[in-house]
Amino acid sequence: MSENIHLLVVDDDREIRDLLTRYLTRHGYRVTAARDGQEMRKFLADRNIDLIVLDLMLPGEDGLALCRAIRAESGPPVVMLSAMGEDADRILGLEIGADDYLPKPFNPRELVARIKAVLRRSQSANVGGSPAAGAFSFAGYMLDPAQRRLSAASGEEIALTAGEYELLLALVQRPRRVLSRDDLLEITRGRAAGPFDRSIDVQISRLRRKIETDPADPAIIKTVRSGGYIFSAEVGTP
Repeated sequence: MSENIHLLVVDDDREIRDLLTRYLTRHGYRVTAARDGQEMRKFLADRNIDLIVLDLMLPGEDGLALCRAIRAESGPPVVMLSAMGEDADRILGLEIGADDYLPKPFNPRELVARIKAVLRRSQSANVGGSPAAGAFSFAGYMLDPAQRRLSAASGEEIALTAGEYELLLALVQRPRRVLSRDDLLEITRGRAAGPFDRSIDVQISRLRRKIETDPADPAIIKTVRSGGYIFSAEVGTP
């Protein structure tokens, strides 16, 4: 399966590019390496890329600017790499659309695990036709797991990153139930939260901006003090 997956590694450190290229190739992936945003854009235009491993600190346009551009163009999923201690930058990366992040230095085996998890979340069925059995309706929205698609009452599709989709699905499948950050991270990513891991909070904030009438006073995804979050909308079938 992995031999059909084409990864793009973007890092200005030649040693890291070469190391990741060799390691990911040994795990069966096709790998292209770029040293900056200019090369990244060239390869995205010329090749079919399934996922980007993107360093935060790059010459010229940094990883945050590039991630924002990728997401604006509905580009492939992004796993961002960032130096340890840059929590604010990692959180900002998630806010603008990175699907996961990994602090440097990192274990290459963990990177492979993160890549596999993001690719699983981002795989979607062919779009088209009627909603499949098992679709959910709530607050005027329809979430179709068969197509991994969220649409408004008007029929307009609401773009979600892979991480946002998995988080929304986890909430919709467990309405009126308090879920802690640890619960949600385990459900969506299969791992426990670290003491400073705020990625769930970041993605909740992004979801609220997309589905709440007033994100500052949410009625669908509510915060439970010292508890986590609860999906308060009534969930039905289309």
